[in-house]
Amino acid sequence: MVATPTEQLTALAGTTVIVHPLVLLSVTDHHARSVSRSSQKRVIGVLLGQDNGKTINVANSFGIPFEEDEKDSKTWFLDHNYIDGMYEMFKKVNAKERMIGWYHTGPKLRASDQEINDLFKKFIARPIMVIVDVRPQTVGMPVDSYFAVEEIKDDGTETRKTFLHVPSAIEAEEAEEIGVEHLLRDIKDSTTTTLATRVSEQLASLQGLQSRLSEVQKYLVEMASGKVPVNHQLVYHLQDALNLLPDLEDPATTASFAESTNDSMLVVYLSSLLRAVIALHALVDNKATIGRAEIEESEKKEKEKEKDKDKDAKEKEKDTKDGKKEGDEKEKEKKK
Repeated sequence: MVATPTEQLTALAGTTVIVHPLVLLSVTDHHARSVSRSSQKRVIGVLLGQDNGKTINVANSFGIPFEEDEKDSKTWFLDHNYIDGMYEMFKKVNAKERMIGWYHTGPKLRASDQEINDLFKKFIARPIMVIVDVRPQTVGMPVDSYFAVEEIKDDGTETRKTFLHVPSAIEAEEAEEIGVEHLLRDIKDSTTTTLATRVSEQLASLQGLQSRLSEVQKYLVEMASGKVPVNHQLVYHLQDALNLLPDLEDPATTASFAESTNDSMLVVYLSSLLRAVIALHALVDNKATIGRAEIEESEKKEKEKEKDKDKDAKEKEKDTKDGKKEGDEKEKEKKK
């Protein structure tokens, strides 16, 4: 059985890593500028902020030059002098932001992460490692945070270094919220309606919930089969979550769900009926408008025809008078 020091686990388990949207935008921009779309390479950078003990506030970041062999992940290069120079410049801008850890765009843990984390321990005593998934395939938070810990085995064998996952959250200050709202407003598709947007958001939320439930189910199956050790604290949390679910076998609960569903379907039915009536009225109105336009056009053509007939009759009458006048003039000339 694997165990870790109780004090260390207790301190790290209660730590929450708060990531600001500015950091996510900076990491995404760093990856977009450094790596092509077809490549699977990752980028690495330094995280700046405040370590308050129970909470770690990640407020800023900057990228650093990094290269690694795609075939051998343990062969990598990282520029130490660049970190020192950039950190000194950032301290001049904002002295409150200190180096608290590092990030990479994984999207998963890699074999060289432990060595890189040991390197950052030369700069800070307790570095936090944050993995940012810049190309998420599933709906959910694209951030995972880890602390490096040492596992101590009961059989007395050599300790092993590993990473402990800690809770993460995304929070923004007022200025960041305004910037993110403007950014989302610019990239929002104006062709989609509000209802379609709400439905797509609910669908994405349900897909995220389904993926989380699948992960929980997989973990419970592995725990029941003995592949992973039992985590009693996690089991307690799952039990609390399941206790919050409604009892669907209760007749009162079933009736209330049915009434709520019927009310919602009634609104949908009335909306569809109203939409059909409005469409039918618009069709009838359109037909009536087209009919009136055709009648007016036919009347206009008849009036034009009558005008043409009157004009032709006048021209014939004028020609007849001119011909008669010429005949009279010729007879006068003959008499002379």
